Amino acid sequence: MTSTESLKAFLIKKAAEYNQPSFIKDDPISIPHLFSKQQDIEIAGFFASIFAWGNRTTIIKKTRELMELMDMAPHQFILDSSPQKLQQLTAFKHRTFNATDLLYFIEFLHQHYHAHKSLEAAFLKGMNKKDETIEFGLRGFYDYFFSLEDVPYRTRKHIATPARGSTCKRLSMYLRWMVRRDNKGVDFGIWKKISPAQLICPMDLHVARVAKKFDLLQRTQTDWLAALELTKWLRQLDPEDPARFDFALFGLGVMEKF
Repeated sequence: MTSTESLKAFLIKKAAEYNQPSFIKDDPISIPHLFSKQQDIEIAGFFASIFAWGNRTTIIKKTRELMELMDMAPHQFILDSSPQKLQQLTAFKHRTFNATDLLYFIEFLHQHYHAHKSLEAAFLKGMNKKDETIEFGLRGFYDYFFSLEDVPYRTRKHIATPARGSTCKRLSMYLRWMVRRDNKGVDFGIWKKISPAQLICPMDLHVARVAKKFDLLQRTQTDWLAALELTKWLRQLDPEDPARFDFALFGLGVMEKF
């Protein structure tokens, strides 16, 4: 067995260890798993991914708190948003994300869901079906998300874009949740117009560290180009589903402190 074959076998094994229902309860993906309606899953997953930096227990707690403020029916809450309902949200805060940011997010989602059935449409704005990766979808999403009038300047920091060199880790993770479909019970696979082959492996410092130990990543900066480099390598292992190895790299980096 070559070293590449050996590494592939190891990463497949590790991905399988973590890509199973027992992974859900301690991960932010547990929040969208509270819902069955597609739009509720999309909205809960979107906030859970946006809040996903720092301690996972806190991320889960704060996202659940927000869902409860939305009466555990986020889609209906957003469609019906009124000054009285929005008043319920004004005290919400998670780290640097505050009520100003939240009210803009709600306004965007309110307008989007009155025009579209799914949030997937927001990521298709800049995409061509032949695009190798989701890059133009992420760029288009950023431009679309901030296309409303009077965008609070501070709110722009909460949505990443490859145009600024960000790894887009949280949005890449969200897309993994919505797009990947392997019937393991973790990722939802409810979006059909974006292919799993177009996904970028979510990259943070833990994933980058593990990737460098395996010589999957040469770039020193942890940025969008590094995420592309890692994903290009992972495509050699599985061209149809490179993001499956996020489970392995994340598990090794965060759970096993590899």
